[in-house]
Amino acid sequence: MSIELLYILILTIPLLTALGVLLCHQNPNARESLTLLGGIFLFFVVAKLALSYDFEQTVTLTLLEPFPGLSLALRLEPLGLIFTLVAGFLWPVTSLYAIGYMRAHHEKNQTRFYIAFAISIFATMAIALSANLLTLFLAYEMLTLFTLPLVTHAGTDAARRAGWTYLGILMTTSIGFLLLAIIWTWSLTGTLEFTPGGILAGKAELATLGGLLLLFVFGTGKAALMPFHRWLPAAMVAPTPVSALLHAVAVVKAGVFTIMKVSVYIFGIDLIGSLDSAYWLSLLAGFTIVSASIIAMSKDNLKARLAYSTISQLSYIILAAMLGVATGVFAGSLHIAMHAFAKITLFFCAGAILVSAHKTCVSELNGIGRAMPFTMLAFLLASLSIVGLPPLGGSWSKWLLLQATMDAHSTVLLIVLLFSSLLNLFYLVEIPIRGFFATPADLNYNNGIKEAPKFSLIAILITTAGCLVLFFLVNPAWNLVEQILR
Repeated sequence: MSIELLYILILTIPLLTALGVLLCHQNPNARESLTLLGGIFLFFVVAKLALSYDFEQTVTLTLLEPFPGLSLALRLEPLGLIFTLVAGFLWPVTSLYAIGYMRAHHEKNQTRFYIAFAISIFATMAIALSANLLTLFLAYEMLTLFTLPLVTHAGTDAARRAGWTYLGILMTTSIGFLLLAIIWTWSLTGTLEFTPGGILAGKAELATLGGLLLLFVFGTGKAALMPFHRWLPAAMVAPTPVSALLHAVAVVKAGVFTIMKVSVYIFGIDLIGSLDSAYWLSLLAGFTIVSASIIAMSKDNLKARLAYSTISQLSYIILAAMLGVATGVFAGSLHIAMHAFAKITLFFCAGAILVSAHKTCVSELNGIGRAMPFTMLAFLLASLSIVGLPPLGGSWSKWLLLQATMDAHSTVLLIVLLFSSLLNLFYLVEIPIRGFFATPADLNYNNGIKEAPKFSLIAILITTAGCLVLFFLVNPAWNLVEQILR
């Protein structure tokens, strides 16, 4: 099977899945089976691509060339493969979770949900496989539009307001800043191709390139860097499987992936290290890390707390990209995967608590671990991975982040990372401690509460196992990350 055919399959499988779901809208079992099978088949194709790809002989598939030198094209590189593997694996797992959640919660418009979900994965894969900035930008915009029906799924006034916030911030930043940055890059270089080592060195004064970097970073609103972060907590009105998609599989990861890809393949880490704006952006990322963590501590609503945790964790990756050192690239790339597994587990657990116990606030969770021990144990392990404690996958990326700040000789950012880890510990680990050890005010609190629906619980156990497996099987991921700077 040729590499070009694998590219095409990766893009067409989600679209065919969406079509199949539409045709089976009157048969819920067939609709959900097609969703699950589509996800499994996609991961099989992604794994086949990963095992057969030779980065010494990269393959480009040009889909369309509207203008000379400007094309819509697909090409795999190591960073894109990491993103593709993460999204490809977590789509079927999230689909499995969604089957249990959507049925147990009696959600309406489930066919529309699964269709929008599948098409969003198509856009995510297009972002991951983009060979140039033009392709990435179009896929980036499609992802915003395709996920909008998921954010507004409930159809309430609050959901519609959240949808406007979501659309307004993401489209304003991408069209106002990101598109301008892409056009400016084309005017300076005559190309938009992602190239190892970057394409901008020597093309303009450092001050000019610093301004261009600001446009790229602020234009990538999906990365939720303050002050362009409000769309993310607003989107928490969506069903929990959507929150999992937004925070782990697609939207936010598309944002930080874009920033990582621009820093490595458009600027190059040597150029990033010489730009004053990169230093100030790293400080802004540090501010976002700490302030979002402090806000998370103040939130009693569980999903809101996790949303601000995501904002903080995304800025770890932005900080890593802005340091201009090789260790930062390694750390940011690994954190895309490590955070994905941990955060999706946390959202899965939050949804399980909602469906089984009808609880949404942290203050309501005293003693719930006695009725939902597997869910709360999964929450604990995923929280410890976010904190960065072994033997969990997040410890590797957190350690590399600390090393990167030392390589960049930034004591301030080193302190920020250490302080933020303590904050992570307080606002996340508090929840399973409450669940297992606190005494509920009502001694009959746990009556009728049980574990999540079996499909959802299986998904929780899979992603929790992923947090552990990534610690012990980090070498393949490390070898892949090493390819990024070759």
